[in-house]
Amino acid sequence: MTVSGFRPRSLRARLLWWLVALHLVAIATTAWFSYVAYGRLVNNFMDDQMRLVAESHATHHRLPALQPASDEDVFRRGTFVVQIFDADGRTLLASSWPALDMPLQTEPGFSDVRFGTKGSDGWRVYTAEENPAADMPRVQVVQNDSFRRNRIVRRALLESLPILVLLPITLLILLLIVSAASRSLRAVARDVAAQEEGNPAELAVARVPEEIAPLVTAFNSLLARLRNTLSAQRRFMQDAAHELRTPMTAIGLQIENLRAHVPPGDAAERFAQLEGGVKRAQHLIEQLLRLSRQDAPAASARGPVDIAALLRDSVGQLLVLADQRRVDVGFEGRIAPLVTAPAAELRSVFDNLIDNAVRYAPEGGVVDVRLHEVDGYPVVDVTDNGPGIPAEQLGRVFDRFFRVAGAPPGGSGLGLAIAQTAALRNGLRIELSNRKDGPGLLARVFLPRSS
Repeated sequence: MTVSGFRPRSLRARLLWWLVALHLVAIATTAWFSYVAYGRLVNNFMDDQMRLVAESHATHHRLPALQPASDEDVFRRGTFVVQIFDADGRTLLASSWPALDMPLQTEPGFSDVRFGTKGSDGWRVYTAEENPAADMPRVQVVQNDSFRRNRIVRRALLESLPILVLLPITLLILLLIVSAASRSLRAVARDVAAQEEGNPAELAVARVPEEIAPLVTAFNSLLARLRNTLSAQRRFMQDAAHELRTPMTAIGLQIENLRAHVPPGDAAERFAQLEGGVKRAQHLIEQLLRLSRQDAPAASARGPVDIAALLRDSVGQLLVLADQRRVDVGFEGRIAPLVTAPAAELRSVFDNLIDNAVRYAPEGGVVDVRLHEVDGYPVVDVTDNGPGIPAEQLGRVFDRFFRVAGAPPGGSGLGLAIAQTAALRNGLRIELSNRKDGPGLLARVFLPRSS
């Protein structure tokens, strides 16, 4: 609703409203023209008939035998009422409908008269001219005017009936046309919804109506600029990470060489802080490189990947970190699904989830990796017995560079963002929730049902 009144937002509704209004105007115009044209025809025809009847009776010296008429004949069938007066026009000698005692009109010819007979609202009267011969009767023919109007109105409505009948047919045809045109728009909308965030593709212009093609073309131009911007952003991130990795690696080697020459005490403590900072920086650079690769267009090499074997490799790769923190990592595979996706991207999903679980679990804690089915879906559960995530922050942990308050040092806030990006582009879904059977976090990855 707007201030000026109702205005439908749907293009289909607007077309329907305008078409209905157009048909109503056409019906009213046709009815009016029919009323005028047919009314003139009927009035002229009836007037000629009244004149002929009057003239035929005006030539008789004797009173003719008039056919009596009833009320129904006069009002419903439009029967002519013949009145015969004496030569001076004062005395009614005969009438085909005695109920009408209308006097002889003073002026000969046609006239419209209002007369107070029950049920009548007007009369069309023809008064024959006075015959110059002596003692010739005067004749007057009367017809009910409502009969004429009703007949003209019915004919006008009948002329408008075809347009009224065509209205629902036209609306149905319009609905089919608009639905066919909107199907192409819905197909374009599905293409837009299926676009990859990091690599939007152009939309097909050939299957949309000409009126919508400029909009789709403009949208394709916007997508092209977006692709260029994203590509420039990825190149910058990759170049920066590559440029930083070499000096940071050199710094790490220098720190390794200096460790033996650092005296114990305060200097050793500060050296340990410096070493930890360099490791965090190296980890951040590696994560940035992974993130830039995840944002790049999807890899073309997609083959069936054995998820059970991939999880065993991921767990085995992280055993060194788990041993350093004395975390017990276990794997249980009850099913052996195959997922069609690049193996490197699947590894990115599970490596980050298991790595986070090992880092957040307390020393001497437990991390379990289970491959099983839930409600018919193959899923991978990664659970730990760490502090979990506050409920109000669960929705933000997939944001880049976001870290939960109190998180252990060494993280970059990119691991879950990388895992989420890789999961979404390959048809996987990650859900995080705090464990209900004790402290810790449950990270559940839903694999495609077809696997």
